[in-house]
Amino acid sequence: MRVILANVTNAVLTRLLGPDHRARLVELARFLSVGGVAFVVDMGLFNLLRFGPGELLEAKPITAKVVSTLTATLVSWVGNRLWTFSQHRTRQRGRELLLFVVVNGLGLLVGAAPLAFSQYVLHLDGPVPDNVANLVGIALGTVLRYVGYKRWVFTGDVDEAVGGPTSSDEHAVAEAAAALALQPVVPFGAVVEADEHHHDRPA
Repeated sequence: MRVILANVTNAVLTRLLGPDHRARLVELARFLSVGGVAFVVDMGLFNLLRFGPGELLEAKPITAKVVSTLTATLVSWVGNRLWTFSQHRTRQRGRELLLFVVVNGLGLLVGAAPLAFSQYVLHLDGPVPDNVANLVGIALGTVLRYVGYKRWVFTGDVDEAVGGPTSSDEHAVAEAAAALALQPVVPFGAVVEADEHHHDRPA
């Protein structure tokens, strides 16, 4: 019975993930681990900015979301480049970085969309609706990022991984900082201004 179950499981995984499903499962586990850390950063910073001491961005939920997402993206970039997809880094760092920025820009918009819908269409406010919308946005953004990383960003073969860990890792922090600086597809000032305009309107 166990042998039959193992064979069925193996067949299902092979059909869903391909013949190299074991390597894909390891990759997914690493991606989700990095995503878990980024999730804690995203949720923690978002709530700290909105509801923490001083309530720095209490009246600006979208601005708080952008800041938390950008910070979590930096964490995600370092983890995925150096660990999850370390064997699929390409020699074209500029192209890789540009596509990373584009994918995460889309992830930023997708991640903020449920919160914007909750705030400005449904007119729901407070920790519970904000965090439900935030969770939905994070889930959608996670799926988009994994597909984007796999198909467009980290596309190198194992043999193409450049220079080993030492030469690549030297540039990781610099590249992460550049990615964070280039990240916003929507100008950050415009997001802040729109947030302020919405919350300054008379009821």
